[in-house]
Amino acid sequence: MTVVRALARPLLSMIFVVQGANSIRNPEPLVPKAQPVADRLVPMVKKVAPPQVSDRIPETTVNLVRLNGAVQVVGGLALATGKGRRLGAAALATTLLPVTVAGHPFWQMKDKESRQAQRIQFMKNLGLLGGLLLAAVDTEGKPGVAWRASHGAKAAKRETKRGAKAAKREAKDLAREAKHAAKLAKAELHLG
Repeated sequence: MTVVRALARPLLSMIFVVQGANSIRNPEPLVPKAQPVADRLVPMVKKVAPPQVSDRIPETTVNLVRLNGAVQVVGGLALATGKGRRLGAAALATTLLPVTVAGHPFWQMKDKESRQAQRIQFMKNLGLLGGLLLAAVDTEGKPGVAWRASHGAKAAKRETKRGAKAAKREAKDLAREAKHAAKLAKAELHLG
Protein backbone atom coordinates (compact mmCIF):
# COMPACT_ATOMS: atom_id res chain seq x y z
CA MET A 1 0.00 0.00 0.00
CA THR A 2 1.31 3.44 -0.86
CA VAL A 3 1.76 6.21 1.69
CA VAL A 4 -1.03 8.19 0.01
CA ARG A 5 -3.49 5.32 0.41
CA ALA A 6 -2.36 4.73 4.00
CA LEU A 7 -3.18 8.37 4.81
CA ALA A 8 -6.17 8.94 2.56
CA ARG A 9 -8.33 6.01 3.64
CA PRO A 10 -8.42 6.83 7.36
CA LEU A 11 -8.90 10.53 6.59
CA LEU A 12 -11.80 9.79 4.27
CA SER A 13 -13.40 7.34 6.70
CA MET A 14 -12.99 9.43 9.87
CA ILE A 15 -16.18 11.49 9.41
CA PHE A 16 -18.24 8.34 8.86
CA VAL A 17 -16.94 6.55 11.94
CA VAL A 18 -17.49 9.59 14.18
CA GLN A 19 -20.91 10.56 12.78
CA GLY A 20 -22.00 6.92 12.61
CA ALA A 21 -21.16 6.42 16.29
CA ASN A 22 -23.06 9.62 17.16
CA SER A 23 -26.07 8.37 15.16
CA ILE A 24 -26.07 5.09 17.06
CA ARG A 25 -25.79 6.73 20.48
CA ASN A 26 -28.11 9.68 19.91
CA PRO A 27 -30.39 9.25 16.84
CA GLU A 28 -33.26 11.49 18.01
CA PRO A 29 -31.87 14.83 16.69
CA LEU A 30 -31.53 13.29 13.22
CA VAL A 31 -35.04 11.79 13.06
CA PRO A 32 -36.92 14.94 11.91
CA LYS A 33 -34.64 15.37 8.88
CA ALA A 34 -34.53 11.63 8.13
CA GLN A 35 -38.29 11.07 8.42
CA PRO A 36 -39.34 12.39 4.97
CA VAL A 37 -36.61 10.40 3.21
CA ALA A 38 -37.41 7.26 5.25
CA ASP A 39 -41.11 7.62 4.44
CA ARG A 40 -40.31 7.53 0.72
CA LEU A 41 -37.38 5.14 0.71
CA VAL A 42 -38.52 2.33 3.03
CA PRO A 43 -41.73 1.38 1.13
CA MET A 44 -39.81 1.42 -2.16
CA VAL A 45 -37.03 -0.80 -0.79
CA LYS A 46 -39.51 -3.18 0.83
CA LYS A 47 -41.31 -3.52 -2.50
CA VAL A 48 -38.20 -4.47 -4.51
CA ALA A 49 -36.19 -6.35 -1.89
CA PRO A 50 -36.59 -10.09 -1.38
CA PRO A 51 -38.78 -11.06 1.62
CA GLN A 52 -35.82 -12.16 3.77
CA VAL A 53 -34.37 -8.64 3.41
CA SER A 54 -37.55 -6.58 3.46
CA ASP A 55 -38.75 -8.28 6.66
CA ARG A 56 -35.62 -7.07 8.47
CA ILE A 57 -35.83 -3.40 7.48
CA PRO A 58 -36.60 -1.37 10.60
CA GLU A 59 -40.00 0.29 10.72
CA THR A 60 -39.10 3.25 12.92
CA THR A 61 -36.98 6.13 11.71
CA VAL A 62 -34.97 6.03 14.95
CA ASN A 63 -33.88 2.47 14.18
CA LEU A 64 -33.18 3.37 10.55
CA VAL A 65 -30.90 6.19 11.71
CA ARG A 66 -29.14 3.76 14.07
CA LEU A 67 -28.79 1.17 11.29
CA ASN A 68 -27.36 3.81 8.97
CA GLY A 69 -24.92 4.80 11.73
CA ALA A 70 -23.86 1.18 12.24
CA VAL A 71 -23.21 0.75 8.51
CA GLN A 72 -21.15 3.95 8.56
CA VAL A 73 -19.04 2.79 11.52
CA VAL A 74 -18.40 -0.66 10.04
CA GLY A 75 -17.81 0.69 6.52
CA GLY A 76 -15.55 3.43 7.84
CA LEU A 77 -13.46 0.99 9.86
CA ALA A 78 -13.22 -1.36 6.85
CA LEU A 79 -12.01 1.50 4.66
CA ALA A 80 -9.59 2.84 7.28
CA THR A 81 -8.00 -0.52 8.07
CA GLY A 82 -7.96 -1.80 4.50
CA LYS A 83 -9.79 -4.99 5.49
CA GLY A 84 -12.78 -5.06 3.14
CA ARG A 85 -11.94 -1.53 2.00
CA ARG A 86 -13.72 -1.66 -1.35
CA LEU A 87 -16.94 -3.08 0.10
CA GLY A 88 -16.70 -0.61 3.00
CA ALA A 89 -16.33 2.32 0.59
CA ALA A 90 -19.31 1.12 -1.46
CA ALA A 91 -21.43 0.77 1.70
CA LEU A 92 -20.45 4.27 2.80
CA ALA A 93 -21.37 5.67 -0.61
CA THR A 94 -24.77 4.00 -0.32
CA THR A 95 -25.40 5.51 3.12
CA LEU A 96 -24.22 8.93 2.01
CA LEU A 97 -26.96 9.37 -0.60
CA PRO A 98 -30.01 9.44 1.72
CA VAL A 99 -28.02 11.34 4.37
CA THR A 100 -27.17 14.05 1.85
CA VAL A 101 -30.72 14.40 0.56
CA ALA A 102 -32.22 14.40 4.07
CA GLY A 103 -29.58 16.52 5.76
CA HIS A 104 -28.91 19.23 3.21
CA PRO A 105 -32.05 20.04 1.19
CA PHE A 106 -30.84 23.47 0.05
CA TRP A 107 -33.59 23.62 -2.58
CA GLN A 108 -36.18 23.91 0.22
CA MET A 109 -34.49 26.80 2.04
CA LYS A 110 -36.10 30.20 1.77
CA ASP A 111 -33.37 32.18 3.51
CA LYS A 112 -30.47 32.97 1.14
CA GLU A 113 -27.75 32.35 3.74
CA SER A 114 -29.26 29.04 4.88
CA ARG A 115 -29.67 27.93 1.27
CA GLN A 116 -26.01 28.79 0.56
CA ALA A 117 -24.77 26.97 3.68
CA GLN A 118 -26.82 23.86 2.86
CA ARG A 119 -25.67 23.95 -0.78
CA ILE A 120 -22.04 23.96 0.39
CA GLN A 121 -22.70 20.97 2.70
CA PHE A 122 -24.53 19.19 -0.12
CA MET A 123 -21.57 19.71 -2.49
CA LYS A 124 -19.11 18.65 0.25
CA ASN A 125 -21.03 15.39 0.54
CA LEU A 126 -20.90 14.97 -3.25
CA GLY A 127 -17.11 15.40 -2.99
CA LEU A 128 -17.01 12.71 -0.30
CA LEU A 129 -19.15 10.51 -2.55
CA GLY A 130 -16.61 10.95 -5.35
CA GLY A 131 -13.78 9.92 -3.02
CA LEU A 132 -15.75 6.88 -1.85
CA LEU A 133 -16.47 5.81 -5.41
CA LEU A 134 -12.76 6.03 -6.23
CA ALA A 135 -11.94 4.02 -3.10
CA ALA A 136 -14.58 1.43 -4.03
CA VAL A 137 -12.94 0.74 -7.39
CA ASP A 138 -9.30 1.12 -6.27
CA THR A 139 -7.46 -2.13 -6.90
CA GLU A 140 -4.13 -0.75 -5.63
CA GLY A 141 -2.61 -1.03 -9.08
CA LYS A 142 -3.47 -4.70 -9.40
CA PRO A 143 -5.83 -5.76 -12.16
CA GLY A 144 -9.40 -6.21 -11.02
CA VAL A 145 -11.52 -9.30 -11.64
CA ALA A 146 -13.23 -7.79 -14.70
CA TRP A 147 -9.90 -6.89 -16.30
CA ARG A 148 -8.43 -10.31 -15.58
CA ALA A 149 -11.52 -12.05 -16.94
CA SER A 150 -11.56 -10.06 -20.19
CA HIS A 151 -7.83 -10.44 -20.71
CA GLY A 152 -7.99 -14.12 -19.82
CA ALA A 153 -10.68 -14.58 -22.45
CA LYS A 154 -8.55 -12.71 -25.00
CA ALA A 155 -5.52 -14.85 -24.15
CA ALA A 156 -7.60 -18.02 -24.49
CA LYS A 157 -8.87 -16.84 -27.87
CA ARG A 158 -5.29 -16.10 -29.01
CA GLU A 159 -4.11 -19.53 -27.88
CA THR A 160 -7.03 -21.19 -29.64
CA LYS A 161 -6.14 -19.39 -32.90
CA ARG A 162 -2.48 -20.36 -32.51
CA GLY A 163 -3.46 -23.97 -31.88
CA ALA A 164 -5.78 -23.97 -34.90
CA LYS A 165 -3.04 -22.54 -37.14
CA ALA A 166 -0.53 -25.09 -35.87
CA ALA A 167 -3.01 -27.94 -36.44
CA LYS A 168 -3.71 -26.66 -39.97
CA ARG A 169 0.02 -26.43 -40.72
CA GLU A 170 0.58 -29.94 -39.37
CA ALA A 171 -2.33 -31.28 -41.41
CA LYS A 172 -0.85 -29.70 -44.59
CA ASP A 173 2.56 -31.19 -43.80
CA LEU A 174 1.02 -34.62 -43.24
CA ALA A 175 -1.00 -34.34 -46.46
CA ARG A 176 2.14 -33.33 -48.36
CA GLU A 177 4.08 -36.25 -46.88
CA ALA A 178 1.23 -38.66 -47.70
CA LYS A 179 1.09 -37.36 -51.26
CA HIS A 180 4.85 -37.76 -51.59
CA ALA A 181 4.70 -41.28 -50.15
CA ALA A 182 1.89 -42.14 -52.58
CA LYS A 183 3.98 -40.90 -55.52
CA LEU A 184 6.93 -42.97 -54.35
CA ALA A 185 4.74 -46.05 -53.96
CA LYS A 186 3.26 -45.52 -57.44
CA ALA A 187 6.72 -45.07 -58.93
CA GLU A 188 7.88 -48.32 -57.30
CA LEU A 189 4.87 -50.14 -58.75
CA HIS A 190 5.65 -48.91 -62.25
CA LEU A 191 9.31 -49.83 -61.96
CA GLY A 192 8.91 -53.08 -60.22
